Amino acid sequence: MNHRPITEDDLHGYVDGVLEPERQAEVASYLEGHPEVAERVATYSSQRKLLRAALAPIADEPLPPRLNLARMIEDRRRRVVPKWWAIAAVLLVCIGGLGGWVIRGALETKGQGLTALAQEAAYSYGVYAPDHIRPVEIRASSSPELVQWISNRLHQPVKVPDLTTSGYRLMGGRLVATSHGPAAMFMYDDDRGTRLVVLARPMHEDQNGPMAPHSGDGVSGFAWADDGLGYGLVGPSAPDALKPIADEARKQTRSMI
Repeated sequence: MNHRPITEDDLHGYVDGVLEPERQAEVASYLEGHPEVAERVATYSSQRKLLRAALAPIADEPLPPRLNLARMIEDRRRRVVPKWWAIAAVLLVCIGGLGGWVIRGALETKGQGLTALAQEAAYSYGVYAPDHIRPVEIRASSSPELVQWISNRLHQPVKVPDLTTSGYRLMGGRLVATSHGPAAMFMYDDDRGTRLVVLARPMHEDQNGPMAPHSGDGVSGFAWADDGLGYGLVGPSAPDALKPIADEARKQTRSMI
């Protein structure tokens, strides 16, 4: 029997009718026992209907000639770009790319240790938490494979905190790139659709750093490190609400040392 938790992605998939029949039935059963979530899903459904009704006239309009694919291809074939313009374009791209690397290097030197880890966790939250299509690469249902894969890529064992006692379920995770190398990102959500991100990576500085608060980029959180492995937990809640969750996460990650 399938006991996968119902996630926010499942709720949106239920509204859009894209879930497999078995999963659709599981979500329907879940909503019967959770009226507050069912009310939120009903709001999603109403919004979807309003959008479809508002955009229906536009969808029925014929495609403008300027957006005809065959015409666009033909127009492109007729264009002849002088060679000196092409060379200038390449030079501009190269100069722009060099400038980007210079700026990137300058920014990287500003954040080190736990400060950099907290910023990276906030960036990962900003990129993946709003994503309702594919926020994670490997789902929580494949947790053992996720842990093994992440540990192999980081070249050291990584533990995924269990935050169910704090009301958050593991959605899954992915490998993300940071200016300090690869990092593991784990995402959690609760019954209200609030998401948390835990980012873990090897530390070159602050290898045994005490828990430090972080606020910025619309999120709050805490970062810490033990024996060369750093963790950053961030979310949209206030710091005082996240502190007990971070304490529990650190307690679990330190138990593996």
